[in-house]
Amino acid sequence: MDQQQARIVIVGAGQAGARAAEALRAAGHRATISLVGEEDHPPYERPQLSKACLIERDANPTFIRSGEGWRELGVDLLTSSRVVGADAGKRVIGLTNGQELTFDLLLLATGTRVRRLPELDNGPLPVRYLRDINDALTLRAQLRPGRRIALIGGGVVGLEVASAAAGRGCSVTIIEKAAGLLPQIGSASLDRYLRYLHASRGAEIICGASVKQTTSQGLELDDGRFVSAELALVGIGVEPVTELAHQLGLEGERGIRVTPTGATTADGIFAAGDVAEQWSRTHDRWMRVENWANAQNQAIATAKSMAGIGTAYEAPSWFWSDQYDANIQVVGNPAGGEELVRGDIAAGRFVTVSVRDGEVTGGIAVNSTRDMAVLRRLVASRKLVRKSDLENPAFELKRLLAA
Repeated sequence: MDQQQARIVIVGAGQAGARAAEALRAAGHRATISLVGEEDHPPYERPQLSKACLIERDANPTFIRSGEGWRELGVDLLTSSRVVGADAGKRVIGLTNGQELTFDLLLLATGTRVRRLPELDNGPLPVRYLRDINDALTLRAQLRPGRRIALIGGGVVGLEVASAAAGRGCSVTIIEKAAGLLPQIGSASLDRYLRYLHASRGAEIICGASVKQTTSQGLELDDGRFVSAELALVGIGVEPVTELAHQLGLEGERGIRVTPTGATTADGIFAAGDVAEQWSRTHDRWMRVENWANAQNQAIATAKSMAGIGTAYEAPSWFWSDQYDANIQVVGNPAGGEELVRGDIAAGRFVTVSVRDGEVTGGIAVNSTRDMAVLRRLVASRKLVRKSDLENPAFELKRLLAA
């Protein structure tokens, strides 16, 4: 089959699906491309939901392209459309409205859904989740000066919403079940900094505790403490949307396992973005990478492969988070080696470098964009480094790239 002439259906019109559609056209794909999304909006940039959309009173969502823009690109964008059936043998998927789409190649960019706390959803305290534009706009209207907001979960979403809420004049409490903030990163240095950062802006931080139940006045914790709140935002992670993958015969509870080219175990079926389970060298395991950069770049590489241009994607994970006036960037696996700190954590400008057997496995840069550019190259290149160099505050990281 001439891949340039293949009929392509992309299920999922988020960051990954949209960028894949663009990349297919850029790679010279000439046949039909259908982009199917459940939301009633065109594809948009998702990081804004916990940042600008909450902080700025009248921020408008940033769309990747308008509806007209997708038509000009020759992509058939189907919004408010959900896939309810699939047949890998007949190469067809069915939508809720009865429409069927036939494909030669299929890209699954179905993403994730938020993990919920159903025991809190019908309680006396209003509980919110943040996943789409409508969630963000609803939450923004509720972040009013003096309002008491509880953030259940001290991950990226919880901390970014906490900073937005504090910036809007709310009283903020952050509740994290693990022993520290951003537990998925596993950095004691970053936890220390984040505790100081949020506490200095008036937030109360409670780690090592879970919510037992809600009342009309707030939340009861499992250790007996009570948190006064008028609204709770739950940000305890996400889970992959894999129902369609299972219908197509693909197995996996943690995601859809793919090769570096985005291919699954089924011929002609690919996966990209948050739902794709990739091998991480720095973590030494299969994992889903849930960030904007991977959703875009891994999807672009997968699209090129679908267009017949073999493109492997093996870049280490990288993401950033803006909280108050701080920029935090993380690459690779900071918990994968001995963490060395360069700079002053208390001053809010520092870098951590994690080293295992002489190789940089990950790093963190707080308010240090230039150092992160070096760290990303070090993690990707697998160059060996000397601990003594990293421990020398006068040694410039960029010198390691020329070694």
